[in-house]
Amino acid sequence: MTPITTTAELAEFCNGLKGQPFIAVDTEFMRETTYWPKLCLIQVASPVSDAVIDPLADGLDLEPLLELMRDETLLKVFHAARQDVEIFNNLKAMPTPLFDTQVAGMAAGFGEQIAYDALVRQMLKIEIDKSSRFTDWARRPLTDAQLAYALADVTHLARLFPVLRDRLEESGRLAWVEEEMKALSDPAAYDVDPEKAWRRLRPRKTQAKYLAVFKSVSAWRERTAQQRDQPRGRILKDEAIDELATQAPTSLEGLNTLRGVPKGFGGSKFGPDLIAAIKAALADPEGYAPVVDKPGPPPPPSAGAVVELLKVLLKARAEEAGVASKLIATVSDLEKIAADDEADTPALQGWRREAFGSDALKIKRGELALVLDGIKVRVVEVRRTPRPA
Repeated sequence: MTPITTTAELAEFCNGLKGQPFIAVDTEFMRETTYWPKLCLIQVASPVSDAVIDPLADGLDLEPLLELMRDETLLKVFHAARQDVEIFNNLKAMPTPLFDTQVAGMAAGFGEQIAYDALVRQMLKIEIDKSSRFTDWARRPLTDAQLAYALADVTHLARLFPVLRDRLEESGRLAWVEEEMKALSDPAAYDVDPEKAWRRLRPRKTQAKYLAVFKSVSAWRERTAQQRDQPRGRILKDEAIDELATQAPTSLEGLNTLRGVPKGFGGSKFGPDLIAAIKAALADPEGYAPVVDKPGPPPPPSAGAVVELLKVLLKARAEEAGVASKLIATVSDLEKIAADDEADTPALQGWRREAFGSDALKIKRGELALVLDGIKVRVVEVRRTPRPA
């Protein structure tokens, strides 16, 4: 098997895909020791053709493929799309529209975050050869067996997608999946602006001084990781950011007294830059601190019990609908609903409200009850007896 290694070959292949209803796409990449994923292989299949593309080939320009990724008339099909989408977004080619068969599998009743090989086995009755799973995809040359393994991922995906789509359409759930796809293709989900890096962490305090240092240190780590192309954790662990924000050291000696900071960090090449970032934040903490939501009032004493009740209701409704419960609501959603009937949560919006949210509010009001019928939980309406006049 010969991969595509020239721009001319890639352009010819991509021209042949124009006008197709969809393409199945997968990538192989390495990022264990880097910040940016290193794209090593791209596999593409349509109903009429398929190919493996070698992005590491000298002189290969990926632009013909990136044009297809940007083509809004062509559906791009992935499985567990987030990291693949991140790669194309980094290449300025957000793949829209897209369809994620893992999310679709959750809506079709195949459980939470079903693995690709399990979905192929259940829907196509095909066992996938896993012998090349741990290949070093950056090493060249790749063997025919490795290339065949990589290509099979998208040829099976191209067969799987129409079957899965039809199943969702018949059950009236295709719109559910399409709603999820919008979130996956939102560029904001892949924003790596260092000044926004603090958002992926959880600040524990709301004081301006703490938040300013928290944001500044998070930005410094993100920027350093990007510039050095190293994982964030190799620069500084998440827990160290909270400690630095709490202690706000302004000297190299102060850095070395912190438990979360690696030993000798103050004397390293990182120390002076980190101290400079902290001092910059402390120069105007009120102006630099991010705005975070103030914690609301403490939940009522019954909130814990209500959350547990909602968990049972969620499981019951998910089983009845044949949908993975995680697709409907998270524990965080349940906690918000327990505390507030008008909580700003996806579980009280759109199809989720219809599938679960409305019943969650009814059970809080005592209008529904959960009944154990053998080993199955049933949801029943509570009939209220009128009070005598």
